Amino acid sequence: MLAASLALVTGVAPVPATGAVPAGEFNFVVTCTFSHRLADDPIVFPGQPGMSHLHDFFGAKTTNAFSTYDSLRASSTSCQNPSDTAGYWFPSLLVAGQPVQPTQINAYYSNKDLPLPVRVFPKSLKMVAGDSHATAPQSTGITSWSCGPVSSQRSVSDLPTCAPRETLRLRVRFPDCWDGVNLDSPDHKSHMAYGVGGACPSDHAVAVTSLGITVIYPIRGGPGVTLSSGGTYSGHGDFWNAWNQTTERNLVRDCINAARNCGNV
Repeated sequence: MLAASLALVTGVAPVPATGAVPAGEFNFVVTCTFSHRLADDPIVFPGQPGMSHLHDFFGAKTTNAFSTYDSLRASSTSCQNPSDTAGYWFPSLLVAGQPVQPTQINAYYSNKDLPLPVRVFPKSLKMVAGDSHATAPQSTGITSWSCGPVSSQRSVSDLPTCAPRETLRLRVRFPDCWDGVNLDSPDHKSHMAYGVGGACPSDHAVAVTSLGITVIYPIRGGPGVTLSSGGTYSGHGDFWNAWNQTTERNLVRDCINAARNCGNV
């Protein structure tokens, strides 16, 4: 009874008292198509339309500078799972200065290398991953380029030229440790941290779902390709959690914390 009550309140499936916690990474995946493009960023520049570089938006179809948690929840979504009305956005990809419409994003929700169980993202959590001002390579553990769908090439900092029949991917990994209090912070990062060595730091001790997103483009990359935030090193992403909380909690419980790889949901 206590275990059931704990799961209901926290959204975390309790680890059985007997037996070891399974090791490994467990996940579910949500695919979202491109929704729209705006020079808005409702996390960094709320209420200030046109103040940002161009972003490509996925998920909630109404996301703009004036978005609120309630407006995202009330929106239709470009995600295959209708319960996912979160806002996801990334700098637009440009070829010779002209935007390229991405094909889709694959959002991988997992525990990464953190032990089970992990917490569900709290509702209305906002976070930014990557440095929109970077002019030198960032850690490939946070943002990187690759080719796909099937390629032997590893993720790299420098934008590649993909082989024929391969297309360009941008990957952004969001932090997976939370301070347990704040849904945002002045820099939109300080309330979050990345786990190190399979554990969260003491000042961000709450292990939450790890979110890694791959943005898929219909081009091979190469010369003349840049990001709207500048150059090719400035990859970053924004996430505003507006999932249906019951669905999100059930997916984390039944997939990640149950040590299952559910794939696309």
